[in-house]
Amino acid sequence: MSGRPFRRLHGLALLLALACVPAADGQTVDVTAATIEDINRAFDAGALTSEQLVERYLARIAAYDEAGPAINAVIALNPNAAARARELDAERRSGGPRSPLHGIPVVLKDNFDTADLPTTAGSVLLEGSLPPDDGFLVRKLREAGAIVLAKVNMSEFASGGAISSLGGRTRNPHDLVRSPGGSSGGTGAAVAAAFAQVGLGTDTGGSVRSPSTANGLAGLKPTLGLLSRDGIVPLALSFDTAGPMARHVYDVAAALGVMTGVDPADEATAASGGRFETDYTQHLDQDALAGARIGVARDFLGQDGDVDWVVEASLDVMREAGATIVDVRFPRWLIEASGDFYTVVRYREFRAQIAEYLATLEPRFHATLADLVKRSVRLASPSAGAGHNPGRWSLMRREDASGELSDAEYRAVLEHGLPMVRTVIRGLMDADDLAAIVYPTSPRRPGRVDVAPAPTGGGGPSATRYANLTGFPDLIVPAGFTGDGLPVGLSFLGRAFDEPRLLALGYAFEQATRARRLPAHTPPLVP
Repeated sequence: MSGRPFRRLHGLALLLALACVPAADGQTVDVTAATIEDINRAFDAGALTSEQLVERYLARIAAYDEAGPAINAVIALNPNAAARARELDAERRSGGPRSPLHGIPVVLKDNFDTADLPTTAGSVLLEGSLPPDDGFLVRKLREAGAIVLAKVNMSEFASGGAISSLGGRTRNPHDLVRSPGGSSGGTGAAVAAAFAQVGLGTDTGGSVRSPSTANGLAGLKPTLGLLSRDGIVPLALSFDTAGPMARHVYDVAAALGVMTGVDPADEATAASGGRFETDYTQHLDQDALAGARIGVARDFLGQDGDVDWVVEASLDVMREAGATIVDVRFPRWLIEASGDFYTVVRYREFRAQIAEYLATLEPRFHATLADLVKRSVRLASPSAGAGHNPGRWSLMRREDASGELSDAEYRAVLEHGLPMVRTVIRGLMDADDLAAIVYPTSPRRPGRVDVAPAPTGGGGPSATRYANLTGFPDLIVPAGFTGDGLPVGLSFLGRAFDEPRLLALGYAFEQATRARRLPAHTPPLVP
């Protein structure tokens, strides 16, 4: 990976010198701690420019992504980022900001189509693929004045561990031998390490939420249909959604508001008509927990004593803030069936939908899943000169053998099973008049990547797939740390299009706990 673009953009010494550029008033803005609101205040005061902000983030990437701890989150830097920042600075001076994200650097998981940077889904099988245009959300971000700073690593084709054949393995900046979570692990590690202010991930079965908790971030898996999936490499469109990830709930809310809107290219977004908002920050309320009834899903505790301790401490914080905590139990049949419901839909949809996506690319990338499997076999030779990812490629064989979208099993789950799950989860909330159901986003601390996993996996159930099976929103907020310094996140699961209330609750919890910390391996740079 020694030929990455940023090595051609700046010398390391120059970037380190720019790491903490003095502001106009002689002070500095700590980019590792500031919110988008803080940064906009600095912009308005003339204490910071977008160009300076971009250079500070580039300095951190240079110091920590391949050098130093070698987080290995960045796949490609945007060579035009600094020039774009200068243009946006001039625009701000002449006419004011376009939005709260004007001049704000963001990173994108490498399954978001960008017309100016390759989109590979982390796979050598798509190396060099340049999509015909930006995806809907990328266009919305650019129109809002955000700067796409980099494309970042991911689990290959958005499934499996935090490793890809193109980008290699991404490390968790809190503990280099721990996983940063998948499939948006590159986004999670990059944002936690303060390589950008905000990142976008995608979530099909927990892929925004797992890296959010593993890296100590706030993150949102929104209601299915709130954000367009146009221009995102699909995994399973019945479950897929994009989601913002950031170091602060405020930044998640700010990013969400500039990306919403009905998109004719994605029929699912029609459901958001009249329900989406363009400013979710207005709902943030540090007193939102007062009087709220919060359910705790205790079926998903008992797998890691440190995680359980953080959850119980979080519940105490919410009680002190005026919330009523209600124990919730999921039906046993639902816990047992959720994995099968998910797999029946996910495998078949990837098989069909990846071919549809590839047909939008250059002819050399036109392929079926079976074609990709054949190509991966040819890459298995040590002399092939390409990265390898046998685990993901083996899964592709199972996906290709899964069946058709016309199969009775698939139709039964899609048409009957998923509506049943939605009815049950919504019923649990309605029965006790709950504002949200909380649970540990990951019931166990991030796993080690320096030891082979147990052949049969193990462990108890996780609640993350229910937000995908139902299409409901799930907000993750940092809640604390294990004894060995690993982040623990708390999920707030709500009803469809209830993002304003979830963001209010999550913000109140964040302000009461302030459980975020900068990772040990990516500290502030010394100017």
